[in-house]
Amino acid sequence: MSSGSSPSEFLLLAFADTRELQLLHFSLFLGIYLAALRGNSLVITAVACDQHLHTPMYFFLLNLSILNLGTISVTVPKSMANSLWDTRAISYSGCAAQLFLFAFFLSAEHSLLTVMAYDCYVAICTPLHYSTLMDSRACVKMAVAAWASGFLHALLHTANTFSIPLCQGNTVDNFFYEIPQILKLSCSDSYLREVGFTVVSACLFFGCFIFIVLSYVQIFTAVLRIPSVQGQHKAFSMCLPRLAVVSLIISTGLFAYLKPPSLSSPALDLVVAVLYSVMPPTMNPLIYSMRNKELKDAPRKMVQLVLVQQQ
Repeated sequence: MSSGSSPSEFLLLAFADTRELQLLHFSLFLGIYLAALRGNSLVITAVACDQHLHTPMYFFLLNLSILNLGTISVTVPKSMANSLWDTRAISYSGCAAQLFLFAFFLSAEHSLLTVMAYDCYVAICTPLHYSTLMDSRACVKMAVAAWASGFLHALLHTANTFSIPLCQGNTVDNFFYEIPQILKLSCSDSYLREVGFTVVSACLFFGCFIFIVLSYVQIFTAVLRIPSVQGQHKAFSMCLPRLAVVSLIISTGLFAYLKPPSLSSPALDLVVAVLYSVMPPTMNPLIYSMRNKELKDAPRKMVQLVLVQQQ
């Protein structure tokens, strides 16, 4: 490939070489994808249809579920199709679309998780001001800001990334197309511009993480003042899993984008990519609903309502 040219298609990382292992990968990813699809769809349906769930917390949770579906749908189906049809190819336009959409959904998700931490902080630490600070207009503005920030971030990175000439082959050491893999294929000093953008983005994400952690520190401090041990246990059991998921997403994402080349390997890149792109969309519906009686009861109420209407 000549210097400054770009390939017309790329080859994604194959999970296995034998047909049996390819089908095993397809089956595992299919199970994960269906679990994510079912869990997030149930959350979206429950929040949209149940009037009792039309509150700021559930409004943000609905947005998070939509973003989760987008994140996992951008990467996993293509990887499943490649294993099923025994191919590794993805077109240049497919790469551009995958990079933009993945950056969009993931960036918006980070912003929304920050907003959700703020919502939780206001609800627990300043409950008397909650209705004023988190009215419907404020919630919509925050959600729009999260989606808009994700769009601008994705647009910036996609435009800049695809302006970099590539000459180091067309093999991507991951099961989807992402920025760190593109930088490995670059052949010009212009890639330093994208490195700069990546570092700035990582700093912003780390700033969001610090804000989230500080919010939860304040929340835990307020929870410890609750006289009821049962109330403390309930609050901790709801907050700690959420903080764990946020930590997993941001820490693995920062590691994937900022790790030195000496630590890079196809196996490690694959594990890290699965941890921050596949597992959170599957786990979030469980994390946010397993201690939430209203959310767990919503599907049953909807089914009962449908049965009553049919009678």
